[in-house]
Amino acid sequence: MTWGYSRPVIRAIQAAPDMTYSLVVTNQHLLPSFGYSVEEIEADGIEISDRIYNTLDGYTTATMSKSLAVFMLSFTDTLVRLRPDIVLVVGDRGEHLMAAIAAAHMNIPVAHIQAGERSGNIDGLTRHAIARFTHIHFASGPDAAERLLRSGEEEHRIHMTGAPQLDELVNGDYAPREEIAALFDVAPDEPLLLVVQHPVTEEFGDGTRQMEETLEAVCELAHPTVLIFPNNDAGSDDVRLMIERYHRPFMRIERNLQRRVYAGLMRSASALVGNSSSGLIEAPAFDLPAVNVGGRQRDRARGPNVIDVDYDRHQIADAVRQAIRPEFREHIRGSESPYLCDGRVSQRIVEILRTVPLDDRLIRKQLAY
Repeated sequence: MTWGYSRPVIRAIQAAPDMTYSLVVTNQHLLPSFGYSVEEIEADGIEISDRIYNTLDGYTTATMSKSLAVFMLSFTDTLVRLRPDIVLVVGDRGEHLMAAIAAAHMNIPVAHIQAGERSGNIDGLTRHAIARFTHIHFASGPDAAERLLRSGEEEHRIHMTGAPQLDELVNGDYAPREEIAALFDVAPDEPLLLVVQHPVTEEFGDGTRQMEETLEAVCELAHPTVLIFPNNDAGSDDVRLMIERYHRPFMRIERNLQRRVYAGLMRSASALVGNSSSGLIEAPAFDLPAVNVGGRQRDRARGPNVIDVDYDRHQIADAVRQAIRPEFREHIRGSESPYLCDGRVSQRIVEILRTVPLDDRLIRKQLAY
């Protein structure tokens, strides 16, 4: 799930003369039913140091919690074996919280990419829990950096670097329109919808209805659609079954897509629909309208490309109609994203990791309030 965040940073580490890395791959990256995206990592020529199989079947709140516990047990053994100087975690997933807890208790400094942001569900709580165990914060914008300060984090630990997953987009590392048209059989004069909707942990049990509302809107519009399976959070089985039930000839369903293909789809799409963070973070890089459904991204910083709607088929369909109008696209064109990126975010992160003193001041953390 976080490969788009990690890959540009790893490539920057590879380019540094005096640094090495160890990559740990886990959760749905290793699951064939979710696309087995570890193959993309291998295809990128990135060496994998450890694979941790931790995901329990069932995809309920209970199996989700137990899966995190399994990961923490296994990752502790990984730390004993690898003994890294710094553990770098990304975003707001539970596995990264478990990694931060384990590393901090083993006196290994933790660095956190996309620290201090807000989102509207359990991931938001996870991100801020990670902050308490983090020694080096990489914030994507001034609001995130200020939030870290107000939460009691010491100023010398906070670095406003930007969002590294945008480096590749700014630098043109995505599939061109011609490749996307050939892969997905898309005519240049037709609107193309990209749909990505995940289950929401706090709303477990309601995912079927939520996905049904989105799919009813998509079927009403009947535009060419690429629909990507959700992550494996609690409730994902129900969402996947609903997607398969609604499969129509104008829909292309994918378990997983390579990062460059997904980015190329965003560049070629007329609108992104669902509740993925990419509608708020990556989509502005392509002036792509995003119809954000429900509360999963409720508190996350957003630009004018985002249209927020409830789980209501009529609201969703109307918002898509608005989003694909040429005048809306023109209205948002060139607008400033709340996520800083100049194509050099990864280099800034790696330079800080390379030069930060690994001393008592770093490891002996004290909250400022």
